[in-house]
Parts: sequence; C-alpha cells; structure tokens
Amino acid sequence: MTEPSLYDQILDFANRAHPWPLYEKLRSQPVWQEADGTFVVSTYREIYALMHDPRLSSDLTNLLPQFADVMPHDDGPRSFIVTDPPRHDVLRRLAMRQFGPPHQPDRIDKLTPRLTEIVTKLIDKISDNQEVDLVDEVAYPFPVAVICHLLGVPPEDEPKFSAWVDPIVNALTRPTPEQVQARNDARQHMIDYMSELAQRRRTEPGDDMISGYVTDDSPDGRLEDGDLLATLMLLLIAGHETTVNLITNGWLTLQRHPEVLQRLRTEPHFAIRLVEELLRYEPSVHILPFRTAVSDIELGDATIRKGHPIAVMLASGNRDPECIPHADRFDPDRADNIHLSFAGGVHYCFGAPLARLEAQIALTQLAKRLRNPRLVADPPPYRPSPVLRGPIHLQIAYDSVDPA
Repeated sequence: MTEPSLYDQILDFANRAHPWPLYEKLRSQPVWQEADGTFVVSTYREIYALMHDPRLSSDLTNLLPQFADVMPHDDGPRSFIVTDPPRHDVLRRLAMRQFGPPHQPDRIDKLTPRLTEIVTKLIDKISDNQEVDLVDEVAYPFPVAVICHLLGVPPEDEPKFSAWVDPIVNALTRPTPEQVQARNDARQHMIDYMSELAQRRRTEPGDDMISGYVTDDSPDGRLEDGDLLATLMLLLIAGHETTVNLITNGWLTLQRHPEVLQRLRTEPHFAIRLVEELLRYEPSVHILPFRTAVSDIELGDATIRKGHPIAVMLASGNRDPECIPHADRFDPDRADNIHLSFAGGVHYCFGAPLARLEAQIALTQLAKRLRNPRLVADPPPYRPSPVLRGPIHLQIAYDSVDPA
C-alpha cells in the first residue's frame, strides 16, 4: 500500500485538529509535486510571489485535459474569483461598487452600531445558560445576520442558508460523487432563491447591496444574469463562512491563552492587534485550491508546469519561520504582522475590512461579558473541510453573563 503524501495527510480529516506538524514537514521543500500532478506551494516567499504572478490562473478551463476531473462539475454560474483578468477586473469592480471605496466608502464603518447590536442580543440570549455551543449561538448566527442585512435578505430567510452552504463547502477538495450531487442541489436552491430575490429588488429597491446591483449603472454596465447570481452566492457564502471560523478559532485560541483573554477584557483597542494575529496564527482559510498556470512558472527550485493543478497552502505560509520570527508562537504584539490569510494580488479578499470588524466586536463582547469561560472539550470537533478549517461546534461553560 502506497504511503499517503504529506498533502494527502493534510486533507485527511484525522489531522484536522492539529495540521501544523505536517505543514512544517511540507515546508522542507517549498514546491512539491503530487503523484496526481498537483503542485503544492507551502512557504511564505513562494506563496507571495505566486499570488502576484500574472501566470497564475483561477480559471480552471486552463487546466490540461487530463486534469479535467479537478474542475467543479456543475452547470451553475461561476463567480469572478474563478476568472482571470481582464474579465475578473470588470466583475470585481462591479461587485465592489456596492461594498466599499470609492463608491461606498463608509458602508462598513457605518455598520459598527448594527454589528454591536446583533452581538449584544445573541449574548443576551445565552445569559440564562451556563453552557452553550458558541458556534450555534454566536459565531454562526452573527455573520449570517450581517451579510443578510447587507445584501437585503429578509431575516426570516436566514436559516435556509446553513442547509445550502454546508454541502458547497464540504465539496471543495476531492469530493465524492455524493458530495458533488449534494453541492449541485444546494447551488440550485441558492440560485433559485437569489434569482427571485433580485427580481423583487428590481421592482422594490431598498438601500441594500442587491438593490444596488440591479439598479446601478456604472461605466462597466451592471451585473446581469449569471454574473449577478454568482456574485450574490459568493458574497453570501464567503461573507459568513470564513468569519464563523475566524470567531470560533479566535475564541478557542483565547481560551488556550488566558493571559491574552484578560488583556482583551481590559485594554482598549487591543482587539485590532489581536485579530490580526489570529488571522495569521489560526486562519479561516488554510488552502487555496483550484489554481493552475497559463505557462510554466519557475518557483523556488521547481518548475510549475502549464495546465497543472496548484494548491496554495496559506496556513503553512503563515507559520513559515524563514519569514516570520517565532512563527508558532501566538503573539498579538508582533511589530510587523505579515500574513497571507486574505490571499493577495488581484484576488485579495475585498471582504477583509468587514471580517476584521466582525471578529473584533464579537471577541471583545464575549471576553467582557462571559464570567469564567472555559472549554468543555479541547480539541473540539472540526468541520469536514480542509480548506475552510474551523470547529463545527465549540462547547463552552461559564459562571454567568454580565449585562451589556
């Protein structure tokens, strides 16, 4: 029987709770080639260079025919994150017009009172308990409520999305036929829902992002048809799934470092530095799959071949001691915190300001209001996905909840 490769071991659910020793071994060679032809890039410098290289492609139609099975097999619309310039740039500009600078420069800042209100109410709801699942009660419903508020999804429809998002996320790497079918079914449900909601917003627009997309004329035109639906699904999934993991991984890390948790309770503005270190130390996104090359790329001592699949190991790069001193140490006081958690280059995550703000508010409120919080199980159970890594449940106990 063939010994599983380091990459296979990282994908193996058995190693989900503690993949860091495997990443350390992986970094002994910056670029690996798997038996199936996939190139695995694991060190900071090489990852950074690759993400800024115009030969790196997110469009899997550029894969060689023998790797066609790597592509997601569904007939739904494809979002701009799986396209390349110049088409990518047009679609991203259209998506950004309703989210941030220069057209909506204060959209995120103005959300702060609303974010605080949502978190306050969620923590109020657990004030009569002394043990809860932090994922179910706070970390999941908070970003879901936020992205639905931004997009204009009615609050009563929020619970639908968990049943749709989980099958999509679980099929990100080497899915089984059953996972592929579940993903395609979930995508179709989302497409049907978003299509109907966008049509309603055309006739009854509000101040939400969907209304902006279907009514705003820009020099690039409007998002229409499949491009609109793909963008809405991307924002809905990416707009909450990664933040759930950031908050949950963050609280787990704070519980393991009680001295840092105490600082968060007492030091104004500490959350800013804290969340930046959490992004590096326990990132939500561990792997960028579904990349290829439009021509050969010399990287490190290797040559990534044109048309081969590429897996970019962001979490491994975040712990690379060649670029980050004491990389395995959790240290919110780092003078220069460099990390790869929002990717880079033309595909840098434009939701980064919102994710940072959500995590800062949620973790600060939890730290200040929960009395004597403690983990019920460590490590907690993890989600199946090796790409979007985080606990599926985080059971915590506490003595009481202080008033807001």
